[in-house]
Amino acid sequence: MSETTISPNIVPEHVENGDTRTRRAFLAAASVAGIGYAAALAYPVYRYLASPSEMALSAAAVTEVTLKDAQKLVAGSVLMFKFGASPAMLIHHADNSWVALTAVCTHLGCTVQYEPAPLDRIHCACHGGVYNAYTGANVSGPPPKPLKLFKVAVNDTGVVVSRG
Repeated sequence: MSETTISPNIVPEHVENGDTRTRRAFLAAASVAGIGYAAALAYPVYRYLASPSEMALSAAAVTEVTLKDAQKLVAGSVLMFKFGASPAMLIHHADNSWVALTAVCTHLGCTVQYEPAPLDRIHCACHGGVYNAYTGANVSGPPPKPLKLFKVAVNDTGVVVSRG
């Protein structure tokens, strides 16, 4: 039988060398780094998925827009503006009537343009859609629905456009 002496003051080798890092500390640091990396990847995905609902809420929150000095707009011309998050147009017709419509084509969402007299129409250059410049009704082409019509009130300080 051999005699083996067990010393009561056994110190691990990594502590003797002044190295206090352990496998457990490394795994803890790696876990924290992994969680931080996952959060950094998840945040842009969350913002991308949440933005349509936020945009819909912000668009619904806008019910009225006042266009300062728009009453000075020359007859037969158009003023493009933002109604909430989407483009819109204010048309001052040659007969001195005012019309405000969304400027987003109902076919694929392109921005439409007003073509003054002699055509006096709203045209979508993407796929050839044509709308009536007074009512927003779809006249020809692929658009399935008319443009949304807004209420217009002209006063001394500007033109007030509100949801219809």
